[in-house]
Amino acid sequence: MLHKNTVFHGLLKHVPWPAFDRLVEQHRADAGVRRLPTKSRFLALLYGQLAGASSLREIVAGVRSHAARLYHLGARPVQRSTLADANAHRPAAVFTELFALMIGQANRHLRRALGDTVYLIDSTALKLDSRSVQWARFSDAACGAKVHVIYDPDADRPIYAVVTAARVNDITPAKAMPIEPGATYVFDLGYYDYDWWASRGRIPRCQNAVKSTVTL
Repeated sequence: MLHKNTVFHGLLKHVPWPAFDRLVEQHRADAGVRRLPTKSRFLALLYGQLAGASSLREIVAGVRSHAARLYHLGARPVQRSTLADANAHRPAAVFTELFALMIGQANRHLRRALGDTVYLIDSTALKLDSRSVQWARFSDAACGAKVHVIYDPDADRPIYAVVTAARVNDITPAKAMPIEPGATYVFDLGYYDYDWWASRGRIPRCQNAVKSTVTL
């Protein structure tokens, strides 16, 4: 019977697979892995996101329903326990860096269409319970984390996000953010580091006591 590609297969053509493979090697994401290579894990999680799955069990069931097509996607069947272990113990940096890379590719066309791009950088606090005490203790009585976000107001969506412990200074994760030449960034005092911003482009321009902008 003639094979027909799925819509999911078509979407995967936009993934820069050579870059994905480099990230897997760079972060040793497949070191010692026998049953669930990072590519299969990525495809399962991406399927779950697009399908609106609310649990690992639902992801696994959905992937199994398309078992005959996995070969053509370069993927393998997924077990719930294996996927759970992979999510808990294997590096997520492969996915965050792939996301940043693909966002950068998408936004080049957007910048050509809209001219100068403005991004917002900020963080928001998350209150955590005692199960996060080993990495997110904020004080003797509290645990917390921060989500640091680059937000694109034109697209009305975040284009980058990373979670840190609440005690981490905002500028620390900012130095790992994908900063694009030509874009204007708006941020508050937590992201001040004149030497670092100067190394990326220009010194921030203060607009008031709270917000600053820098165009790279």
